[in-house]
Amino acid sequence: MILWLRSALFMLWFLLITIILSLIFLPVLILPRGATVWLARFWSRLTFWGLKIFTEIGFEVRGTPPKGAVLVASKHMSMWDTMALYLVLDQPAIVLKRELLRIPFYGWFVWKATAIAIDRAAGAGALRKMAGSARDVLNQGRPILIFPEGTRKKPGAAPDYKPGVAGLYALSGATCVPAALNSGVYWTGFLKRPGTIVLEFLEPIAPGLKRDAFMALLESRIETATNRLLP
Repeated sequence: MILWLRSALFMLWFLLITIILSLIFLPVLILPRGATVWLARFWSRLTFWGLKIFTEIGFEVRGTPPKGAVLVASKHMSMWDTMALYLVLDQPAIVLKRELLRIPFYGWFVWKATAIAIDRAAGAGALRKMAGSARDVLNQGRPILIFPEGTRKKPGAAPDYKPGVAGLYALSGATCVPAALNSGVYWTGFLKRPGTIVLEFLEPIAPGLKRDAFMALLESRIETATNRLLP
C-alpha cells in the first residue's frame, strides 16, 4: 500500500510539472535550440527531485561520461534512462522513432532539441538519412545517443540488438561508448521501488571494426555490465 501511495504521489508530481512547464515554456520553441535544451534538463532535474522525495529513488553515475563527438549506445529499461542520459551528456541528439515526434508538446520539444528521427518502414534509405543527420551532430562536437535494442527491455530479458547501431557506427566513423544501467529494477511502470539506480559508462569501442565484430563486442560489454548491476 505504501509503495502504491508513494508511486501515485510521484505520478501526480510528474504530471503537474510536465503540464505546467509545457504550457509556460511553449514559446521557447521559437527561440534557439539552447533554450529547449535548458528546459529539458530543468524538467529532468525536477522529475528526479520528485523521484527522490516521493519514492526514495536516487541514482549513481559510474565511469566517465563521454565528451564531444561520440556515439553512446545504452541499455534501455525505462523512461528514466532518457532523462538521466540527457542530463549527464552534453546536449546529445537522441535517435528515436519518428512517431514520437507526433506527440503534442513532448514531440515538439524533442524535435527542437535536435532528435534524430528514424522511419523503420523506409529501410536502407532511413539509415542513410539517419547517418547524414548524425554526421551533422558530430560535426558540432556533440554526442549521439542510441538505444541499440530499439525499445525498453525488462531486467533479465533476452537481448535483442538491432543492426541500426552498427550502421550508424560504420557510417559516422565515431567512437562508440557503451552504457549499462539497472533502472528497470526500480522504475517498473507505474510502481517505483526505493533504491539507487546505477548508470555506468563502459570502455569505448574505437571506430573501424567490422559489423559482426562490433555488434558482438557491444552486446557483450553492455549485457555483462548490466547483469552485474542487477540484484
